[in-house]
Amino acid sequence: MAEVRSRPPVMRLTEAAAARVRALMERSDKSGAGLRVGIKNGGCAGMEYTMEFADEAGRFDEVIEDKGARVIIDPKAILYLLGTEMDYKVDKMSAQFVFNNPNQTSACGCGESVAITPVRPEAAGAGA
Repeated sequence: MAEVRSRPPVMRLTEAAAARVRALMERSDKSGAGLRVGIKNGGCAGMEYTMEFADEAGRFDEVIEDKGARVIIDPKAILYLLGTEMDYKVDKMSAQFVFNNPNQTSACGCGESVAITPVRPEAAGAGA
């Protein structure tokens, strides 16, 4: 019989990101299942990260519970987000989620869009 191994999460959160997600969910007027993270085409570099409140997780969504925060990954974004660390940074001029993504190959000058190469499916399963 084949051994079933647990797989690492698609994405992990820093303590700052988890605290911000928890705070957003507490202040949301929706009961919400979590914060949905995805990828869409757009911007000068080709792709943009998306975030929205999710009422429920879809059948093929990846649900991540990390440090008391719940993040739901759009299934179309999984191969783009494998190995990503989501952080939350505050400085004098802004406060924003930051994605430290090993699959990101470049970003535009304004930081609003990125170029991401998806992980090949055969490479994603290599360590599983």
